[in-house]
Amino acid sequence: MNARDLVLRDEISKPSCRVNIEALQGVSLAVAQERNLETVMRLIVHGIAETPGMALVRLWYLDSDTIEPPNRTRTRSAAHHFLRLMASAGRSLNPAEDWTRINGSFSRIRFGVGKVGLIGQSGESVFIPDLSVDQRWVIRPDWVDREALQSFAGHPLKFRDEVLGVLGLFSRARLNEIDFRWLLTFANHAAVAIANARSFEELERLHARLEQENRYLQTDLKNASDFGDMLGESTALRKVLSQIQLVANTQATVLISGESGTGKELVARAVHEGSARRHRPFIKMNCGAVPEHLFESEFFGHVRGAFTGAVKDRLGRFQVAEGGTLFLDEIGEVPLALQVKLLRILQERQFERVGDDCTMTADVRIVAATNRDLKQAVASGSFRQDLYSRLNVFPIEVPPLRERREDIPNLAAHFLRTSAMRLKVKFATFTEGQMEQLQAYEWPGNVRELQNVVERALIVAQNGILGFDLRGSEEHFARSLVKQNRLEPSSPDEPVLTRAELKRRERESIAAALRQTRGKIGGLRGAAALLGMKPTTLTSRVKALGLGKEEL
Repeated sequence: MNARDLVLRDEISKPSCRVNIEALQGVSLAVAQERNLETVMRLIVHGIAETPGMALVRLWYLDSDTIEPPNRTRTRSAAHHFLRLMASAGRSLNPAEDWTRINGSFSRIRFGVGKVGLIGQSGESVFIPDLSVDQRWVIRPDWVDREALQSFAGHPLKFRDEVLGVLGLFSRARLNEIDFRWLLTFANHAAVAIANARSFEELERLHARLEQENRYLQTDLKNASDFGDMLGESTALRKVLSQIQLVANTQATVLISGESGTGKELVARAVHEGSARRHRPFIKMNCGAVPEHLFESEFFGHVRGAFTGAVKDRLGRFQVAEGGTLFLDEIGEVPLALQVKLLRILQERQFERVGDDCTMTADVRIVAATNRDLKQAVASGSFRQDLYSRLNVFPIEVPPLRERREDIPNLAAHFLRTSAMRLKVKFATFTEGQMEQLQAYEWPGNVRELQNVVERALIVAQNGILGFDLRGSEEHFARSLVKQNRLEPSSPDEPVLTRAELKRRERESIAAALRQTRGKIGGLRGAAALLGMKPTTLTSRVKALGLGKEEL
């Protein structure tokens, strides 16, 4: 028999608190079923504290401020790590003392300081069977005597070689080696429960954050628009959104008109997403990008051998879009010879593939778009009147950006944010002057031009400062003002107005027109007609210039 066995036999023979194994097993089971981290810690210390003869049980947790990501090289020394008291339970001989509180002198312990700090730093247990004999780790001998404490046991709470915290306890009955080992086993189970609870809490935190972000995005999109990426709050855009809402859930053919870059495809997608076909394909075909001799094959498909190069059967866009929506962009570019076949599919829902005699049916909704004046094309004979009538069942006109200037700040901010993320460049912000510059520009390329301008400014930004290259923006602004006021341009010999003066003149002119019409904007005798402007444009300018009722 070696010395260690003699010590163990001697310890077993002495009076002991005899850790209640069944009680600890019950605590372990309860702890394993709990997901809240703080609750797990409280269950651990209160469970051990119920053991007869146990005086004080405490659990310190590695301070979250000192935990470093596992994939990062640790650069701080252990001296910068702290253990924070998270749970405490026990009964003092002094009724005035509360041993369940977690504040006080030992609420935060630096790594390496005292027996608890040493356990946290080294990851090794500390056992003092007799505090009256071994006082190396006794910081307050008077407190030990006053509370009649006999033994101390401290175990690191380790999970996968990571120290999560320290479990320490004092007992008034003598602890032996077997008690110490059972407490170590319990500490190991407790560490697993703490790690699991920490993981659950992290998942719940991430889930809550995602839900919050989702609610924010939904609210943001709802405020901006009920339809995807169509951002804006202007009267002109709201009219478009109202039309989409009316027609989306029907089967009517829609004709979207508007200048290039206004977002006609977004409107088409919104019509599709608001319909019962939303779970079926949304297929886009740019009629202006298809060679004339391939139109029929692109529309209806072909069979193998139909023409030179047709080595296998090919599905047309109508087949691919079956049950969904086919978006025909630049519909005015469809050749006249093919327009009659397109008319047939709109009327009869039937077509034949190139090189095939078999008639096929198509369950497809048509949404067409154009930046051309189709009425003029019909008058010139380049577009069929009957096809135009079939397409124009429900027309939607998308306003140019210059008629919805109040939407520019939201659009510009959106493009700035998304471009910075996509290009992986440093985020920048607009100044008030830059936003006024953007709103003053006429935007012949509409929303697409705005997106390109913002993206270019972000790429060339220096030190987070944006700069815009809006060549001719002031000229556009000046011409617009001259046109609105029905004034002749100044001769070269006359004084040149500054931008501030132009803005002041515009403000004064609009205010005068509104006073003359008693605040009426639309109609034949409204301020918009007097100024030679569209009512929507005048409304946006009144808002942008901040004209109040007291000035009218």
